[in-house]
Amino acid sequence: MSLTLTRRRTAAAVATVALLVPLAACSGTGGGKDKATGGSTTAPDTRLTVLAAASLTDVFKTAGAAYEKTHPGTTVTFSFAGSQELVAQVAQGAPADALVTADTKSMAKARNDTGTPTVIARNRLVIATGEGNPHKVDELKDLADPRLKVVLAAPEVPAGKYSKKILDAQKITVKPVSQEPNVRAVLSKVELGEADAGLVYKTDAESAKDKVDAIAIPDAQNAIAEYPAATLNDSKNAKAAAAFVAWLSTPEAQKILQDAGFQKP
Repeated sequence: MSLTLTRRRTAAAVATVALLVPLAACSGTGGGKDKATGGSTTAPDTRLTVLAAASLTDVFKTAGAAYEKTHPGTTVTFSFAGSQELVAQVAQGAPADALVTADTKSMAKARNDTGTPTVIARNRLVIATGEGNPHKVDELKDLADPRLKVVLAAPEVPAGKYSKKILDAQKITVKPVSQEPNVRAVLSKVELGEADAGLVYKTDAESAKDKVDAIAIPDAQNAIAEYPAATLNDSKNAKAAAAFVAWLSTPEAQKILQDAGFQKP
């Protein structure tokens, strides 16, 4: 083969590679643009884990579905428990992205592990009884009846702290048959007939209105629960976590919370 022919073939090969390089860059899967929309051809796959107070169980499932619908590619997973348990999990380094508690004191205990918290909702206590209120519980002082099986959240649980606060303020002594690790466990005891009455949040009673009755507690005798939300410093999805926490204060999220019986922050 002549030297001239070899040089021509080499030049042609180099020219071909030079043409293919920019084409490959344009058609790469990492950051390609959709010609029709001008947007990315692939949605980011983001998975958020949110540690949330037990009393948010129902409403956050609804909120999570709504968020995922308007944020394609983002999946929100919730872990529900008593706020004191969630704070302990954070202290132990549980892999998560955001924290939402049922009181500001619990959130304050995690302040070294979170961003600045924002109150996203408020709640209040009611007396939950069996359907039809068979024991005719009408007010807080009725809970002192020794014949009544009353269940409360444990003192270290936000709902337990609020319960103690309002009972002490009214000088009412209640001897509960059990003290539960979260407010949903209190509700469950009443639902199952294992307790005659219990103090739960208004929204908890609303979620089980076909199984329990809710007796309102006057504002002057009640306590207001605040729900702060914050990102976790160790989140591996910091921007997405911040976006979700911010979304909880938007009109869309607030409507979901308020439809479930929560009060405005």
